[in-house]
Amino acid sequence: MNTHASTPAPGEPGSRRPVALVTGASRGIGFELAREFAEHGYDLLINAEDEAVEEAAARLRESGADVRAIRADLRDPEAVARVATVAGEFAVDVAALNAGVGSGGAFVDTDPDDDREVIDLNVTSTVLLAKPLLRRMVERGEGRMLFTSSIASLSPGSFQSVYNASKSFVQSFAQALQEEVKDTGVTVTSFMPGPTDTDFFRRAGMEDTRIGTMEKDDPAQVARQAFEAVTKGRKKLVTGSAQTKAQGTVQKVMPDKVKGLFHRKMAEPGTGDPGSGDPGAGEDRPGRGPA
Repeated sequence: MNTHASTPAPGEPGSRRPVALVTGASRGIGFELAREFAEHGYDLLINAEDEAVEEAAARLRESGADVRAIRADLRDPEAVARVATVAGEFAVDVAALNAGVGSGGAFVDTDPDDDREVIDLNVTSTVLLAKPLLRRMVERGEGRMLFTSSIASLSPGSFQSVYNASKSFVQSFAQALQEEVKDTGVTVTSFMPGPTDTDFFRRAGMEDTRIGTMEKDDPAQVARQAFEAVTKGRKKLVTGSAQTKAQGTVQKVMPDKVKGLFHRKMAEPGTGDPGSGDPGAGEDRPGRGPA
């Protein structure tokens, strides 16, 4: 992993830099998270699905960080195991499980393969990768884990039903782990971005929706807030603009029926204004940019 001849690789004798693992790190929130870690003295293991991860690694090395790119499609359990094996070669101080994908449309109309992809990446890979990483942290008595949830986790996801449900799982999973590890020296943080200026909605087929065309939050701002939260050991937070944070507060008290109706107005196909902005939001799909 060492890209600088005079600098020991993470985990090697003489290395004094902590190590962060970031999945879905080729673009968007994932890349900005990796950059936050790099600029704050961390060496990196970054994962994404395609060759874009190598370009991201080259850019991140400009900060002086040692960066190892792991190209792997986390929808495949064998790829998840490979990432876990590589990570096991190092004492990972922070694991940011950020990879995710979305899919829009009425549930009766969407392709079952698309639904399965959301579940495989957002839910299954998160669980499969979290277990070995968290076990090692608990054994060492130190470490931090960061989950990219979503403000979508707070609402029934009309016309994004599987995606919102997957993020509700991630949020519940993270909070359960917080209780389990509270006396171990390990912390677990989840952050909930709102619509963010990435490629999420285009890849989710939601360019013609209101939420797909509305103004988005800055991924660098989202990542900066998430970085601060995990390094301080915070449990959860809504990240992004003041408007997104206010939305998160309102979601906590709004009845589910009202939230479902509101989400329909935002996510139903045909509700978008093509002239209102560029599509994009949410998490990052490994190697394919933000999802």
